[in-house]
Amino acid sequence: MALDPHTPVLVGVGVVQQREEDPALAAEPLELMARALERAAEDAGDRSLLSRAGEILLPRGFWDYADPGRALADRFGASSARSLVAEVGVLQTTLFGRAAAQIAEGRADVVLVTGGEAKYRSLRAKITGGEALLRETPGEPDTVMRPAGEIIHPLEMQHGIAMPVNCYAIMENALRFAEGQSVAEHRDSVAKLWAAMSDVAERNPDAWRRERVAPAHVRDAADGNRMLAFPYTKLHNSQWNVDQAAGLVFASVEAARAAGIPEDRWIFPWSVVESNHMTNLTVRKRLHRVPGFAHAGAKALEHAGRKPDEIDHLELYSCFPMAVRAQCREIGIPEDRPHTVTGGMAFAGGPLNNFVLQAQARMVQVLRGAAGSLGMVNAVSGFLTKQGVSLWSSEPPPRAFQYGDVSSETERDVPILEIAEAAGANARIAGYTVLYEDDAPARAVFICDLEDGKRTLATCSDPTVARLGTEAELCGREVRLSEDGDVALA
Repeated sequence: MALDPHTPVLVGVGVVQQREEDPALAAEPLELMARALERAAEDAGDRSLLSRAGEILLPRGFWDYADPGRALADRFGASSARSLVAEVGVLQTTLFGRAAAQIAEGRADVVLVTGGEAKYRSLRAKITGGEALLRETPGEPDTVMRPAGEIIHPLEMQHGIAMPVNCYAIMENALRFAEGQSVAEHRDSVAKLWAAMSDVAERNPDAWRRERVAPAHVRDAADGNRMLAFPYTKLHNSQWNVDQAAGLVFASVEAARAAGIPEDRWIFPWSVVESNHMTNLTVRKRLHRVPGFAHAGAKALEHAGRKPDEIDHLELYSCFPMAVRAQCREIGIPEDRPHTVTGGMAFAGGPLNNFVLQAQARMVQVLRGAAGSLGMVNAVSGFLTKQGVSLWSSEPPPRAFQYGDVSSETERDVPILEIAEAAGANARIAGYTVLYEDDAPARAVFICDLEDGKRTLATCSDPTVARLGTEAELCGREVRLSEDGDVALA
């Protein structure tokens, strides 16, 4: 089959990792991104691809560079390249979709995608009293992509669950209740799922933490693995104190051939499908459901002419177990099969807003070694707020590249409830988590259904109730919301 010369292909990938104890010896994030792109161009076999870039795309990180894409363009001599920064809250798969679409529509022959962090460098500077300075990158990006709504509701801020681990723990407990698992059974299954991730990380040369961890060590708070928000320990949590960067070089088939890049180095994006419909956690009637993944997965697989069991390699977004478990259920992927080629964000490393780029680089390596196989790389933004699904293969797609959006379908499938203040009311617990102080259960935070069909958030500061929430199921229990804002179990 003759390929359209504008067919997009991913021709080069590069990753960089540093672990300098002396922050003065460590490179800043922009330098790591530059090195990653240089490695990606070398992987493609043609450094001149960097100077031919029509656009350079970056997801925003912890850093505050003004126009990092322009700084990279200047370094590579890409004088005509446009720069783009995607702010936090924009799916990382959006950058893949845009890069491929720019090429497919003839607006660019080469597009660079990169992202990176040096938070370990910053941590070491804080510990040692050193500095982790960043260079200035004056100007403004040609394009800035921003999310259309707010990820966090003010009431969620008020009750102290704005941190991702707290919100994901609430969803995790709601899923346990919906599926009828006991607290102990659920903790065992989640620990087993995460320990399997560490097995993969051990085999990934670019993983931040390359050691196997037993399920019991993931499950229980011990040996530095403290409990963060029940049922999550530190090892369930994405590890973002890393210095990592990734670079991806996309090109048209015409440009790849002109550069003499062997076709066995090409990886084709088949489909990128997203749901960008945003709803705050508390308003979602079904806390354990993520319909955006069902719709995005179905559309991507339909375009590919494949079924879920025909995906050979998976990288399911793994900020917390709930994210992986939701993707499995919504897309139709068994929970007992491998879900990662990297080792996941707790072990391979989870640099803010950049992990999917790291994962994509690893997926390319895997697909090159398994000709004709199909890989899925997914993304999440916020608290399972947005969902992205992408399919890749060394084989050309059966149809032209698809960049789809299922936001409207998702919106129709996500019933929402009105939030209300409800002091003195009776309610039923829809989801909860337990927060800790000095390694002991200290307070429980509840999302509650009110008798009038509305929703509210409530906190119980009784350590006895908090401890009970780690031992027995509280979802479905009736509570009384007191006038002073506390909660009592009925």
